[in-house]
Amino acid sequence: MTDHTPRPAAARLDRRSFLLTGSLGLGAFAVPGFAQTPNVTSGRGFTHAVASGEPGPDSMLLWTRYVPASGDAVELRVEIAETPDFTRVVASGAQITGPWRDHTAKITLDGLKPGTTYHYRFIAPDGAFSAVGRTRTLPEGPVSNFRAAIFSCSNMPYGYFNAYGHAAARDDLDLVVHLGDYLYEYDRNHYPTPAEAVGGRVPEPASELIHLTDYRLRYASYRSDPDLQRLHQLQPMIAQWDDHESANDSWEGGAENHQANEGNWTLRKIASIQAYREWMPVSDEPWKAYDIGDLATLFRTETRLLARTQQPDIAPLFKQADPIAALKAFRDGAWMDPAKTMMGSQQESWLAHAMRASVKQGQRWQMVGFGTILGQTVMPEIAASWLSPTGPARAKAYVTAGIAAAKLGLPFNYDNWGGYPAARARFLRSAQTMGANLLVLSGDSHNAWAYDLAQDGKPAGVEFAGHSVTSPGYESQMGIDPKTVAAALVSGNPELKWCDTSRRGYMALTLTPDSATNDWIMVDTIKAHSTKASIGHTAKVARGRNVMA
Repeated sequence: MTDHTPRPAAARLDRRSFLLTGSLGLGAFAVPGFAQTPNVTSGRGFTHAVASGEPGPDSMLLWTRYVPASGDAVELRVEIAETPDFTRVVASGAQITGPWRDHTAKITLDGLKPGTTYHYRFIAPDGAFSAVGRTRTLPEGPVSNFRAAIFSCSNMPYGYFNAYGHAAARDDLDLVVHLGDYLYEYDRNHYPTPAEAVGGRVPEPASELIHLTDYRLRYASYRSDPDLQRLHQLQPMIAQWDDHESANDSWEGGAENHQANEGNWTLRKIASIQAYREWMPVSDEPWKAYDIGDLATLFRTETRLLARTQQPDIAPLFKQADPIAALKAFRDGAWMDPAKTMMGSQQESWLAHAMRASVKQGQRWQMVGFGTILGQTVMPEIAASWLSPTGPARAKAYVTAGIAAAKLGLPFNYDNWGGYPAARARFLRSAQTMGANLLVLSGDSHNAWAYDLAQDGKPAGVEFAGHSVTSPGYESQMGIDPKTVAAALVSGNPELKWCDTSRRGYMALTLTPDSATNDWIMVDTIKAHSTKASIGHTAKVARGRNVMA
């Protein structure tokens, strides 16, 4: 059984322990400009504390980074125990790391007990210890309660990672899930501009991320943030990338933010994947299933770099002599092409078989993490009045095109599942056929959404779509009350039951055998460091219903 009574004192790791055991300590990063300090580019020893991920009932992947004074190869050891004093080490391992993998180490330890809190630390050749991390294995057998925090879209210059800090301070979480856009690839003059950036939160390098060294340095900057570092130190994470870990609106053969003068896309893509796998507590498996006892199966997917076909673009259709006729031809032709895919046939087949196996073995819930939103969303006609008079022309053109498309039953976003209707239908029909209790978890949009997913007029599942940690949402372009925007979006979209288009934070999902309850946690601010937050909305679905209560 898993419950959420407070953890015993021995299982907690307090702020003072964090400060004393980290090789750099929070103080090094708690001042403006921390992301540019010499610690990021030339640190030695354990430079970025520790992290854990890929949890199983009897195993855990453990991560750290250690740079010896020589900068050469080094052998690190790791040990794990049920108490933070390590009086009885229950498992240990070793790995040789060096500059070829940016001095990061990932060691998976087996032989652990299910549903158990552990403490772990790495040991350098000279006997120096890393920070002490805390993690928790997945449960096995009957599970009465399980809670996960779910994040996406953390753009450092836009503000403080208060959502991470709030979650790190909780003692009722079993797991953290990150659905992508863990970092952003832009240079210092774009998204945000220097005028929009929060003072001091300027990550390295100054340039756009193109090469392996660029991606590595950006991870080093982000992973130096005290709130993100603490979250990793205290909770196991299941993570998947979306587009900004490589480049905006990426797909198998390119990206919106990759131009010909930036070199070969395949090389850039490979560099981004390598840096991600070095710096994140993840395995090299592109997709994976995680059983949470008999309660649920969580499916980590890949919908960006490996098989996604290029997103449709309706902008050129408005330059034709008859844009409406062109839109109709697109709607009835290219848009519905079954060859256009988010996951590719191999992953689609894997996911269908794995979900079916989860249903057959009696798992109560099938949770699928996607980088982008699955729910159908069109642009309401009234959106033309939402734009700020001083807003960019690009935003006006986007809304105008979305309104015209909506009149023909077309969505406004083709970078999410709205651009791949045949693939969406295949996935939802598969879930319906197998009798899944489907929970879709998604990110990317920067805003908060709750959808009742349907296919062929029948319920197919529920989607909880998360708002961003810091990245700006609709409010950055709209000149009216966000509640007006939300009401019009809900009114004009049958699948959409609730949304919030102006606040930042994270989701907290609680599973029981009979219900799934999702809280959208809204932080008070991202412009100053604070852990104040509140529940902005709660949605609940009963098992067997596939629609929200």
